[in-house]
Amino acid sequence: MKDLSLPLLAGAGSAALLIAALGFQAAGYAPCELCILQRWPHLAAVIIAGVIWLTGRVRALSVLGMAAAAIALGLAIYHSGVEMAWWAGPAHCSGGVGNIAAMSTQDLMAKLQEAPVVRCDEVAWRFLGLSMANWNAICSAILLAVWGKAALLRR
Repeated sequence: MKDLSLPLLAGAGSAALLIAALGFQAAGYAPCELCILQRWPHLAAVIIAGVIWLTGRVRALSVLGMAAAAIALGLAIYHSGVEMAWWAGPAHCSGGVGNIAAMSTQDLMAKLQEAPVVRCDEVAWRFLGLSMANWNAICSAILLAVWGKAALLRR
């Protein structure tokens, strides 16, 4: 029997980060475009951990988990740099407005005026002096190490 503890731990860590992100969103902290992008690799990691749990293919799939964690880490570092004005962020940090093709001009204007514009270069919340993107980078680095350990263990 294969030891599934490390990949499941990494998947649970990504799930916890997703739950925290959704919790902040429910508490009124609207995510910016980069915040939303940072969620996708964690979702992929949760799915990969689930596939490992179902199939037992730890080594090969843990490499995919490493890739997901590395992408999450890269996005979090990029977002942190945007927040600290180390480099420019996306020119369009705003929410979607729905199916534009089916809207009248008046409906489109109303949607645009209602949509909250969340800037990627402004920190919405800090804990111990670090932004959510900073914490995501730290957690993603830890998860990358856990996935890496899972991929390297002999079974």
